[in-house]
Amino acid sequence: MARRQLRRRPMSEINVVPYIDVMLVLLVIFMVTAPLLTQGVVVELPKADAQPVPDQQREPMVVSVDAEGRFFLDPSDDPEQPLALADVAALVGKVLRQSPEVPVYVRGDQGVAYGEVVRLMAALQGAGASGVGLITEAVNAP
Repeated sequence: MARRQLRRRPMSEINVVPYIDVMLVLLVIFMVTAPLLTQGVVVELPKADAQPVPDQQREPMVVSVDAEGRFFLDPSDDPEQPLALADVAALVGKVLRQSPEVPVYVRGDQGVAYGEVVRLMAALQGAGASGVGLITEAVNAP
């Protein structure tokens, strides 16, 4: 019997299965780690019977005041780093000059002096915030 010579021709298709496997592993990793990336400052919010704010198209800027009267800005490079009032106003003003439609909210601890929240709101108004929302903790009405 004569042997037939089999010539192998190069395959012109790319096997994408390993790439799909890697993509799915990365997707799972991001899905697991994304909730862990949320950071914040512990603020004990006052309770109020108020309606929730409708969904916004833009991510809001939230300025927090803790019980000691320190100011924190979220989103920022380090949301757990306290900032001076002038720095908060400068950063908020910079964002509002670029995007005036960004909503600004204040989270004030219920133990902070009312004057600190008023000072903050005045500084935000001076920075260009036309309206400032107050964040409270929802109360279940009977």
